[in-house]
Parts: sequence; structure tokens; C-alpha cells
Amino acid sequence: MSKTNKAEKGALAKGTISEAEWRKKLTPEQFHVTREHGTERAFSHPYHQEKRAGMYRCVCCGAPLFSSETKYDSGTGWPSFYASAGKEAVSEHEDRKFFMRRTEVRCAKCEAHLGHVFPDGPAPTGARYCINGVALKLDTDEQGGKSGT
Repeated sequence: MSKTNKAEKGALAKGTISEAEWRKKLTPEQFHVTREHGTERAFSHPYHQEKRAGMYRCVCCGAPLFSSETKYDSGTGWPSFYASAGKEAVSEHEDRKFFMRRTEVRCAKCEAHLGHVFPDGPAPTGARYCINGVALKLDTDEQGGKSGT
């Protein structure tokens, strides 16, 4: 790994990347969703219908977030998963915006807003991680999404 890559990886982990740097790295929609806690329109991103195997990674930092093995069609118009890629993949935060009580999901590594998790998902977890497709990048090089690194 080059010194530049190591420095960027450390900055992501510490949350020290500036707003200007995020704006350079991300598209306007990616920035709005991940850094300003926005939401894309339902059914607007192709990942809600994606069927290929792989690992869904954070569009901001590349951290593994969700395996395609846990993806399912929730009918909501957003990519949905019943489990994250591991206990350390995502963090959960109380969200009381818009007079609702929800649980926000963020990338545990860079704090990018991903979406929300609800308790109405399928077995075995009962969770429905409703995630903005624009916050994800599908890595199809990983066998069935099993690798977490």
C-alpha cells in the first residue's frame, strides 16, 4: 500500500476528510445522501433490482457493508438486506427527523449515512436494512460476497 493510500485510509477512519475533499470524491447525489443524510428516490437506483453476487461496499471509503447473500426484495424500492457484513460494518443511531422515530444506519468506518434499519425484515434476523443504492458500490469480484475484507 502506498503512503498516499495509507494516509487516506487513516483519515477516513478518523473522520478527518474535509467537506471539500468529500465533494471532490463523490458525485453530488452521493455527497447529499452520505454526507448530508439525504435519501434517494425509491426505485431510482438499479441496485434495488441487482441480482449479481458480491459485496456491497461503502461508496465513500470502500468498507464492506452488506453481502449479496443477505439481500432480498422488500418491495420498498431501495436495496434491502437482513444483516450487515459483520458486527463492525455499520453503526446505528437514533433518528427523530420528520416527526418519526427510526434507526439510522451509517458506515462504521467513515460515518457515511446509508439508510435506516427496521424490525420488519425476514428470518433469520427480522431486520430490514433499507439502504440508499447511491451509498453503495457492488464489488462482484468477491465470491458470493463472502469475503469481508
